[in-house]
Amino acid sequence: MFAMRHPDIDVQAITCVAGNTSVENAAANTLRILDLLDAPKIPVALGARRPLIEPPRDASWIHGTHGLGDVELPPSDRSIEPVHAVELMRRCLLGAEAQMTIIALGPMTNIAMLLRLHPEITGCIKQIIFMGGSATVGNATPVAEFNFWHDPEAAHIVLTSGLPLTMYGWDILWSMRVGAQKVAELSASENPIHQVAGRLLAFEAADPSSGTPVIYDCIGDAGTLCALVSPELFGVESRPVQVVLAPGPARGQTIVDRRSMAGEDTAHNTAGSVSTIDVVSSALNDEVLALFVGCLGNEAF
Repeated sequence: MFAMRHPDIDVQAITCVAGNTSVENAAANTLRILDLLDAPKIPVALGARRPLIEPPRDASWIHGTHGLGDVELPPSDRSIEPVHAVELMRRCLLGAEAQMTIIALGPMTNIAMLLRLHPEITGCIKQIIFMGGSATVGNATPVAEFNFWHDPEAAHIVLTSGLPLTMYGWDILWSMRVGAQKVAELSASENPIHQVAGRLLAFEAADPSSGTPVIYDCIGDAGTLCALVSPELFGVESRPVQVVLAPGPARGQTIVDRRSMAGEDTAHNTAGSVSTIDVVSSALNDEVLALFVGCLGNEAF
């Protein structure tokens, strides 16, 4: 919704991946949202149905049965592209007159396959800005954010690609809380786009261990797009970042090296090769939320 309505974002394609829900649900939700926005024809393609190595799994308990916070929208007459997401990205990148930015909001399985199958397209990519990882705590596990935990090998391939990368992590995402009053204002609006946004923000999940409600009233992955169009609202640090691939409780954890001096791993030559990327470390929350809601046309925020 934010990407289609912001004047500085030119959406060329949307590719779907299994993660919060199945890839089929993700695609159907995408088409319904495009209808809601009365958007022009945007190619939408199905991608990976499962991680590279791990078994299929989803986060339906936190995102609703079909991945859209149990918000029901009419079925769409739009068609899914008859090619795989990897092929759609390849065509878009090679056919563009200038380098393109990839915004990755789910597990990075599609992008990892693109980089492995078609390494010749790396010169067509300006940057990848992704929602994934965390410099502090996780949500899928105590230390791992969901997108990295869901497919750590895909995250590793992207992190080690040598491309310009910006990480918008869980620690920043979860701080972007809209608040009950603004959620109610959006939900009560006569504008159908505001209504859907409000209903998505108002969705309550049930904690699987206790059954207590979990209110997910943050703008979520949309903050990644806010960082694209208004980087002045965010603090960014250049840091070595890697993801844990080993089995065990740390699998999928993002390791962000914030040390100001070399450690014993460097002195004894055991650190290995770790890519340095841009990490969003802070944000002007009120200004970011105003940008998001303002883009949807709500002047009351």
